[in-house]
Parts: sequence; C-alpha cells; structure tokens
Amino acid sequence: MEFGSLLGVAAIIGGVALLTSLRILMEYQRGVVFRLGRLTRAKGPGLIFLVPFGIERMKKMDLRIVALDIPSQDTITKDNVSVKVNAVVYFRVTDPSKAVVEIEDYYFATSQLAQTTLRSVIGQSELDDLLIERDQVNRVIRDIIDEGTNPWGIEVTAVEVKDIDLPQEMKRAMARQAEAERERRGKVIAAAGEAQAAIKLAEAAKMMQDYPVAIQLRFLQTAVEIAAENNSTTIFPIPMDLFTPILEAGERFKALSRGAGSAGAGSDAPEAEAAGDTLPAGGDQELPAGIDPAMLTDAAKALLGIGSGAPSSSEEGVPATGGGAPSDGEGND
Repeated sequence: MEFGSLLGVAAIIGGVALLTSLRILMEYQRGVVFRLGRLTRAKGPGLIFLVPFGIERMKKMDLRIVALDIPSQDTITKDNVSVKVNAVVYFRVTDPSKAVVEIEDYYFATSQLAQTTLRSVIGQSELDDLLIERDQVNRVIRDIIDEGTNPWGIEVTAVEVKDIDLPQEMKRAMARQAEAERERRGKVIAAAGEAQAAIKLAEAAKMMQDYPVAIQLRFLQTAVEIAAENNSTTIFPIPMDLFTPILEAGERFKALSRGAGSAGAGSDAPEAEAAGDTLPAGGDQELPAGIDPAMLTDAAKALLGIGSGAPSSSEEGVPATGGGAPSDGEGND
C-alpha cells in the first residue's frame, strides 16, 4: 500500500516535470539555453526539451526584422545650418547567443547608437548633401551602426532618413534660390531660341535673295493672314526697291546744287554752266538729251533754298545779273 502510493506520487511528479521541460518555439524564434548558468547553445524552432527542476533555463529570442524609430535630433550641419532630422533603422538578430550574452538590452543599445551616429553624420555633412545625396547619407549611417552592433549579433539591414526639418528663414532662402534658378533657365532657353530663329531668318533671307518672287508671295501670305482676322484695315507692304529712283534723283539734285553754289554770283546761264561743269564725270551720270541744265539748276536751288533772295529768270524773263545772287546762298549750302 505504501509502495503504491509512492509510485503514484513519483508518477505525478514525473508527469509535471515532463510537462515543464517541454517548450515549443515558432519558426522565427530561437531559445538560448543555460545549464546551471552556463551557456550551452541556441535551440529551435519546434519542440525542445529542457532538463527539469531548474537545471536548464531558456531565453526566447525573436529573429524577425525590427523597425526602430529614431526620435528627431537637433543638430547643426557642416555649413552651420540648424536642422531637425529623424530616421528609422531596420535591424534583426543574427546570433541569439551573442544578443543575450554580450549585451544587456540590445534594443535600447541599438537605439542609442543610432541616435549618436545620426547626429555625428549630419554634423559632418552639408545641407545640400543631405537634400540631394540622401542615399549616400543613409548608406554611411547604416555602415557605422552595423559595425557597432556586429559584436552583439545584430545586423542592421537599412537606415532611412525620414524627414529634414529646416528653419523658416532657410526655407524662404531656398525658395528664392529655386525661383532665381528657374528664371535663369527661362532666359537661357529664350536666348537660345532667339539665336536659332536668327539663323533660320538668315537662311530664309539668302533664299529670298536668290528668288525675288518669294518676297512677293510672302507679302500675299501676310495680307491673307491679316484679312483672316476680320480687320477693317489692310496693310500692304511696299518694297524698298521702289524708292531707289527717287533717292538717286535726290542725290543728283544735291550734286547740281553744290556745283551751282561753288560757281559764285552771276547770271543764270553762267550758274548753269558752272553747275554743269561740276557734275561728276562718267557716262552713267551724264544728263539725258533734251534736258536743260539751267532748268535742273533752278529746280535744285528752289528745292534746297539756294538764291531765294534774288528774282529767278523765269519771273523776269531775262538772265539775272551777277550782282543779284545773294551772298547767303553759299552759306545755306
């Protein structure tokens, strides 16, 4: 009777010990086992057995990637700009035994190391590098943190700078800089367009010079475009070639007037002869047949105001004497 009771008690104790010695670990979990305080090895996943009665103890470790948020850090960049930067660090436990034995709280330690590294890297970088080369900054921070956590059995997979908070004055200055840059690009593009347009206009002018009819066609095209807008006024451009004979006639009259003024005072016939003598030599500048030089001289004098104080030969019917020519005719010339 006593033996049976003892056997029952032993069976109960053995069952309880067996139940307390069994552990179930998930796929992402590992169990670091200590036997009488000494590290044995990491077990798992699945069903594992521990020596009962406190001889072996186990600490569970999670191997999944942890997203650690770094609080906003107030720091000064290399070019003396005050910024607030926050980031996120992604890490996981690669060696459960080291994560338990080498560091008391690997989560807190990784967080503090990430904060100090972030402040240090931001302080060694300029503001433009933080805004433009953000991938490079993330890579540098990740390498530094990973090097520091490697003895703890922690692997840092990625670091991302989430936000860079700038002062309002710096934001306004950057906005003015961006606006000035846009204006510069606009002016450069406009100047390049003007240069290209000038080149095309020069090519078009050379082609129209070889084909004068193209100018007339262009005139007609312009007239059609103006008429298409329902305007009451139609503009017809006049070629400058039409004014060439008038300009040449004016030059001839000026030459006659200079010849008449240099001959001095005298009758109309001597003035005409002097004017005729001062005409430029050359067959292409001689007067046509049937044109009286005296009449051209009178016309030039009337046009330019030479001898306006003396009576003309057409009014008296006789040539004017030498004393009738005013002295101010040469001054008017």
